[in-house]
Amino acid sequence: MNGIWTQFGGNLSFVSLAMSLWALFSIQFQRRSITQERIAFGIIAGGASVGSMLLAIEFHPGIYIDLRFSPLALAGMFGGPIAAAFAASLAIAFRFAVGGTAMVDGIVTIAITAGIGVAGHLLTRKRSPGFTDVVVLSLALGGALVASMALLPTLVTAHVLAGAGFPLTALNCLATVLGGFVLLKTQQWELERSILVTAFSQSPDYLYVKDRNSRFITVNENMTRLFRFRTTAEMIGLSDFNLMSRPLAEELYFLEQQVIDTGVPLIDSTEHIEGRFLLASKVPLRDKQGRVIGLAGVTRDVTERTALERELRESKNLLSHAMASMSDGIAMYDSKGFILFCNDQYRDAFPLSGEARVVGAHISDILRRVVETGERQGIPEGNVEEWIKAATASLHSNKDEEVQLHNGDWRSIRTRLADDGTAMAVVSDITATKQAEIALRLSAEQLKNLAETDGLTGIVNRRAFDEVFARETGNARRNTPFSLLMVDIDRFKAYNDTYGHPAGDQCLRVVSKCLRQSVSRPADIVARYGGEEFVVFLPDTSAKGAMIVAEQFARRLAQENIVHSGSEFGRVTASIGISCATGAMLRASPNRLLAEADTALYEAKTQGRNRILAHLRENGHALKDAG
Repeated sequence: MNGIWTQFGGNLSFVSLAMSLWALFSIQFQRRSITQERIAFGIIAGGASVGSMLLAIEFHPGIYIDLRFSPLALAGMFGGPIAAAFAASLAIAFRFAVGGTAMVDGIVTIAITAGIGVAGHLLTRKRSPGFTDVVVLSLALGGALVASMALLPTLVTAHVLAGAGFPLTALNCLATVLGGFVLLKTQQWELERSILVTAFSQSPDYLYVKDRNSRFITVNENMTRLFRFRTTAEMIGLSDFNLMSRPLAEELYFLEQQVIDTGVPLIDSTEHIEGRFLLASKVPLRDKQGRVIGLAGVTRDVTERTALERELRESKNLLSHAMASMSDGIAMYDSKGFILFCNDQYRDAFPLSGEARVVGAHISDILRRVVETGERQGIPEGNVEEWIKAATASLHSNKDEEVQLHNGDWRSIRTRLADDGTAMAVVSDITATKQAEIALRLSAEQLKNLAETDGLTGIVNRRAFDEVFARETGNARRNTPFSLLMVDIDRFKAYNDTYGHPAGDQCLRVVSKCLRQSVSRPADIVARYGGEEFVVFLPDTSAKGAMIVAEQFARRLAQENIVHSGSEFGRVTASIGISCATGAMLRASPNRLLAEADTALYEAKTQGRNRILAHLRENGHALKDAG
């Protein structure tokens, strides 16, 4: 019996070694599909089972006992049916090749063992298996082995259960627990590594690792997007000299080599790359001996923050300029909180408590007067004395406050502490500034959302025109006339083909200038509708007024005399369609004005171009040639 235990010990070591090898090499299969990973695991487990059979003990002629069953059960639980099938197939094939009197019994036991593992996999498929599951698997395996030895005829005849049942069962169970523990740890390490890799690759910052020569070893996905690569692998081995201008690359290389040579991290260094403002921190990487072997960098995009800081500085400068033109109130308090000096402007800034703000008055008495008169908004209800006490204590500190008075006015209170303990408070009326800030912010938002212009011509673009058109026609009074001109440059494609796109862009600018000069009212809208097509929206304008605008534009364009050899007229001309409708019509059919102008424009082009056609509503539908 002792010999069996000793030989089984070597068998156990082999099985444990096989599971450990899988733990070592399984990371190589993470980049492949889950099916490929499970096939590989099944082959490894099957190989471990075959290896165990090679080290088997011949208990009786043709009957071999070993630890082949543990890898099969583990393959079923941790690899599912695919891994179990591959592992069991290898084990069955080898057992068949070995032969012997107990071959059939051995093959049956192999199949049962793999099935137990698959059952364990199905029971834990909605969660990750734990150590308890492994223990249950080992007990189930032990029960199956005992049942096999007690029921399968060849094993019963050889009295395997009595002769080697305990060591066979116990060591198979032990091998299952040890192998399962290794696999659980492997899964935990793979999960942690996957989390780290995912966090690295999907970080919103730019992350990278470089070697001592400042060449990229690994980068995250944000880095590839910044430098317009398709995959991270394309950047491996490159340096900044491959990605940006040489002067900038030399500057970055110098800074990184300083980090590598000195071992001192570079924190929050400003970089300007690909039109973006970046804040970079780089730290040296050391091996176990403390030698610097490279550096790791994290770069944050601060473009928006930089722009915001610039806007804040500009806003602060504007505010300072506004305050400089005001008469400020000044008061000086001693270290105990008594007023040493104050001017009339200081008292006038607080009309309800001004009489209390005199030389010799204490700050607590002034604040108590503020509470009594309700002069200042935002004073908490409840224990007023606690608020007065806290405000008095905060007097002798450098701070800037903005407070709102009972009438809605605003005061800026800037307090500065001197070396001798005195505190100087400067009070400014910032009511106008506050209102200006709010108005400026609202105006900026409105301009951004509603007054977007075409970048080429400088006039209103299609999006802004659509919004204005919808708003004006939706709010129109019933009898208000609206007119619209739809203008298209004749033979513009031929003009572009003949003179080139730069000349075509200049032609569009001249046409838009002529259109702007042909309208005179602020409510009239000139917009680029698309390509060489323009629209002129004329609220509160009849068809006759629209015709005057169209004729003025045609004259101005003719005066420009832009040569166009590809046109039958020898110069740049335009076709114009005019439509007119009342507010009542537009409420019922908002797009009517556009559709009828487009129809008139189409007829103008069909009838020979360089003409004005008006779609009028007199005694029915008609198109009138006005050019």
